[in-house]
Amino acid sequence: MRFGALEAGGTKMVCAVGNENGEILDRMTIPTETPAVTMPKLLAYFQDKEIRTLGIGCFGPVDLNPASDTYGYITTTAKLAWKHYDICGYFRKHLKVPIGFDTDVNGSMLGEATWGCAKGLDTAVYITIGTGVGIGVLAGGKLLHGMQHPEGGHILLPKRKDDTYAG
Repeated sequence: MRFGALEAGGTKMVCAVGNENGEILDRMTIPTETPAVTMPKLLAYFQDKEIRTLGIGCFGPVDLNPASDTYGYITTTAKLAWKHYDICGYFRKHLKVPIGFDTDVNGSMLGEATWGCAKGLDTAVYITIGTGVGIGVLAGGKLLHGMQHPEGGHILLPKRKDDTYAG
């Protein structure tokens, strides 16, 4: 069985296809641009790979509440072109496969718990420092989401009046 994986990061998107043995069969990396530029490239990668499911670990903040109208969306992100973007909906529409969705750092934590340094552990913490700061927590053998899934590293700062950076 072939599984698709997407690590949607603030500066790059990493796509991969793997199998149930944890083997990575194929991989591609592209820069994170606007959804109009990036999403068709991601779709083109996955369309001919015969994947049965797609797992997305995404930069955030994201809406992880399946009962919410905006479940699967990137919400109030500092990457303005991606604000309120329905990343899961795009893939659901075009790939027609089941989609798993979580934060990028929870995806990394899950990977470590399944195949890496945290394999066999009941409790672990994964901290990433990149475009932002993120924390994934494994507690009792399960990913910790908490109330409304607060992000450990997302702090919204008001834009300074003299800041002209459009990103």
